[in-house]
Amino acid sequence: MIKLISWNVNGIRACLNKGFENFFKEVDADIFCIQETKCQPDQIELNFNGYKSYWNSAEKKGYSGTAIFTKKEPLSVYYGIGIEEHDKEGRVITLEFKDFYMVTIYTPNAKRGLERLDYRQIWEDEVRKYLLKLDKVKPVVMCGDLNVAHKEIDLKNPKSNRGNAGFTDEERQKMTQLLNAGFVDSFRYLYPDKTDSYTWWSYMGRAREKNIGWRIDYFITSKRIEKDIEDAIIYPNIFGSDHCPVGLILNREKSK
Repeated sequence: MIKLISWNVNGIRACLNKGFENFFKEVDADIFCIQETKCQPDQIELNFNGYKSYWNSAEKKGYSGTAIFTKKEPLSVYYGIGIEEHDKEGRVITLEFKDFYMVTIYTPNAKRGLERLDYRQIWEDEVRKYLLKLDKVKPVVMCGDLNVAHKEIDLKNPKSNRGNAGFTDEERQKMTQLLNAGFVDSFRYLYPDKTDSYTWWSYMGRAREKNIGWRIDYFITSKRIEKDIEDAIIYPNIFGSDHCPVGLILNREKSK
């Protein structure tokens, strides 16, 4: 079995003061991915015994960024998707292992007023092409804050949020396109009808307390390894960010 964790920490330095290390050690993942690190490598010293870490920071300080901690050393590491205009914000890291690629992604937010929706559409197409290119070589396990609630079941108030950032028809269609291209949403693969399962809550109006949330953090795998999905987990009781961690248990040998 391989245990994988993904968490948008909304600033790793802030999250460190809110229990990040406790959860990290307790969950004991083989691979632990984080998004929205909001720091440069020289602004933080974060080492865990038995793990190697890989960081991809945005050019702009205090913004975006991703990192991966892994017990097993990868065969190779790639930062970004190989297109300069998309790689300035530190949003993608790929680790290559013997029989799969591990990709963590922090998808750009379309923003209030949808000012970044056009860019987001281009990003989605390029990321899909990138994942498909990897998938031709070996299976892909992708995780991260994808900034979209795919179906109405994935957020508490779909009607009032229709057309808002994260729940536009365009963003949802791009997710459908990705899945149709040969990928699987691991949580919905196992729990197609499970309601009230969210990974992000607004800080406003006691949303988390009332569980008025959105499921926008995912583990997506190549469809051909869907039978290896043992469990997909949401950790709503882990605090430290406006997102909670999500997990994936894969029925694969760690040695690979």
